[in-house]
Amino acid sequence: MTLVTKKTKTILSRADFNAAFMSTVTTSLTTLLTTGWRWGLNALVPPACSLCGTFLRTQAGLCGDCWQSLGFITGPICRVSGQPMAVDLGAETISPAARVHPPPYRMAGAPFAYDGSAADLIKRVKFRDRPDLATYFAPHMLHFGADVLSPDSLFVPVPLHRWRLLARRFNQSAELVRALNELTGHDMSLTALRRVRATRRQLGLTRAGRKRNLRGAFAVPAKYRPEIAGRSVVLVDYVLTTGATVEECSRLLRRAGAAQVDVLTIARVVMPEQLILS
Repeated sequence: MTLVTKKTKTILSRADFNAAFMSTVTTSLTTLLTTGWRWGLNALVPPACSLCGTFLRTQAGLCGDCWQSLGFITGPICRVSGQPMAVDLGAETISPAARVHPPPYRMAGAPFAYDGSAADLIKRVKFRDRPDLATYFAPHMLHFGADVLSPDSLFVPVPLHRWRLLARRFNQSAELVRALNELTGHDMSLTALRRVRATRRQLGLTRAGRKRNLRGAFAVPAKYRPEIAGRSVVLVDYVLTTGATVEECSRLLRRAGAAQVDVLTIARVVMPEQLILS
């Protein structure tokens, strides 16, 4: 027996009709249960601002006051490094640092300046066991970094050395990659880039000191090179400071056969041009 829907005139077999009906019922029940679960959870534990703890009416995020202290990076910016600039020169908006020392990546971008609420949130992720905040940052990164994504983009996180990973219990950059993968469906590789040598902390080092500190710290194992070869790699990290880390990683990824490397971070340190050139 067949059934004819009057609206589309499409002829359905009874089996197809039953399958479609059950799919609709299942979807509706799932939506109802999910909505009920969220309502119950919000009633027991009201959503709160991730920084100051103020109760929110909707899902957890930031309250108005904390949101206002987010320093969004707006144009003009260097088309290569993402560094804010004083004058917009269109396609020629490239900072002196990027002209004098062209980086091994194609372009880098970050939605926030590392200051105010953005810096506080990143510190909570790194030092207060809040990897869940990656799901808050990821949409902002995608909105800002739309130019770096292509159909064959491969997300790769900046890795931690195993001892630091053991101490911290998670790699914050890898959590970001998982969140970006969930939103876009683009491929990811959490193991293609390895940190093979422990290094001292970068805090307080000059750009030249950071480069020396990172020399030989990363590697792309031979068995993972086929994942990289010919791909448009998006290297993901939390903060871009002098660029020494992402430059070292980008250089290795290019040597491993990546067609191009772009860099996407949550925030970047905005510093005077003369410091970047040094």
